[in-house]
Amino acid sequence: MDASNYLNFIVRNIHTTIVATVDDEGLPVTAAIDMMDFDESGLYFLTAKGKGFYDRLKKRGVLALTGIKGNDTMSRVAVSIKGKAEEIGSDVLPRLLEKNPYMYDIYPTEESRKALTVFRIFEGSGEWFDLSRKPIERVSFSFGGKTAEPERYYITDACIGCETCGAFCPQNCIDFSNVPAVIKQEHCLHCGNCMQNCPVGAVERR
Repeated sequence: MDASNYLNFIVRNIHTTIVATVDDEGLPVTAAIDMMDFDESGLYFLTAKGKGFYDRLKKRGVLALTGIKGNDTMSRVAVSIKGKAEEIGSDVLPRLLEKNPYMYDIYPTEESRKALTVFRIFEGSGEWFDLSRKPIERVSFSFGGKTAEPERYYITDACIGCETCGAFCPQNCIDFSNVPAVIKQEHCLHCGNCMQNCPVGAVERR
């Protein structure tokens, strides 16, 4: 899937996400925010201009979010994004309200809706994490010109092929067909067992 597929999944299948912004003391603050639309340029959501959330977005212009879909831990898909957000005003507000008509129950009058403004996440990187698959599935993606630089574990040329790390890998996602061995990134839990238990220190976190 490309980035638009993951953005579509957030809007259509998850919708309500937990968004983190940063306050004036440099501390993270979370809020439940609905992702209301998407296109090739990013994700769209709205907020009221009187909210602290609006103030934090205007001051910092960055956020991080996570959304989860599923009935329990082992059936859940999580999608996370971090990136830049900008206010684009009320021009696209009618489109968002049409696609999310429940907002008319929250802001029932035209006068009350004047408090609303639209933001777009226009540049970001993200991660898809699916625990319902065996082995688990992990995919990094980016949009808006951002290059995804996910944190990963790598086995370096110092590997001696002893396969010790394989005994500690909960997803059996290390390929020992060559030396150095290779971690299958799309199935890695990022638990760090391989790095902690390699007898020659051949595993690095990058």
